[in-house]
Amino acid sequence: MNATGTVPRSRSYSRKVVITPKILVLVILLGMTVIAARLNPADSRGIVNAGIAMLTAGILDLSVALWHGRKLSFPDGGIVTGLIVALVLSSSAHWYTVVATTVIALASKHLFKIKRRPIFNPAAFGLLAAIILFSSDQSWWGAFNNLSGWWVVPLLAVGFFVTNRVNKFPQVFAFLLTYLSLLLVMGLWHLGHAGDILRNPFINSALFLAFFMVTDPPTSPGKYPDQMLFGVIIAVSTLAIYWKYGGLAFLPAGLLVANVWNAVRMSRTAAKLAE
Repeated sequence: MNATGTVPRSRSYSRKVVITPKILVLVILLGMTVIAARLNPADSRGIVNAGIAMLTAGILDLSVALWHGRKLSFPDGGIVTGLIVALVLSSSAHWYTVVATTVIALASKHLFKIKRRPIFNPAAFGLLAAIILFSSDQSWWGAFNNLSGWWVVPLLAVGFFVTNRVNKFPQVFAFLLTYLSLLLVMGLWHLGHAGDILRNPFINSALFLAFFMVTDPPTSPGKYPDQMLFGVIIAVSTLAIYWKYGGLAFLPAGLLVANVWNAVRMSRTAAKLAE
């Protein structure tokens, strides 16, 4: 304290609160969870599953940090992954399915890395594994799939806000434009059931994927040209998988295909720099 009785700014104990993109996404997803569960009684149990998934993810991420001797911090990334898992799995999924899917998702983040960055989008990896291993039902209820159609408007609003904060508009637009264009072509040529994908629950699910999973910074490119190609690969892969197999697994599966392409790109870039 100086002679005037005030605390110099350099010694002030006040701290500026920094809202990171992960915290922002977490808050938005929590809001979507409450809305989706409260407005549709059939999804009310989803809140319980969301809590189970977030708790599982937080404990696992903190345990890994302790194992590696790292400084403990709030596991926002892991909790976001767990929450996305819960919002995609059926709201009536058994608790052990939620736990197992979350563990697989977080394990992929810590086990499969290149240049200290995870290769696969953790939520997409866990969700696809859950389909293969547990034949789990996925309703994407967190994307307002079970609410009236106009709820796509707030979904778009928060999605654009998040995309802007993480600077991923090129890959989101590339994905959505390619996705919709290919659906138009498929519809004209009567390939698959293209018309169905333009209706709920498919369209809301694709938007949720675009805004909250495709935009994941650690598992997607940073440069705009790479982002655009990344988005195109996701769109082509998802619809090719849908045409071949149907179901809802095509969304996380297509994203994982693009993750592999991104990992190969990063490896080649690193090899060239090492020459």
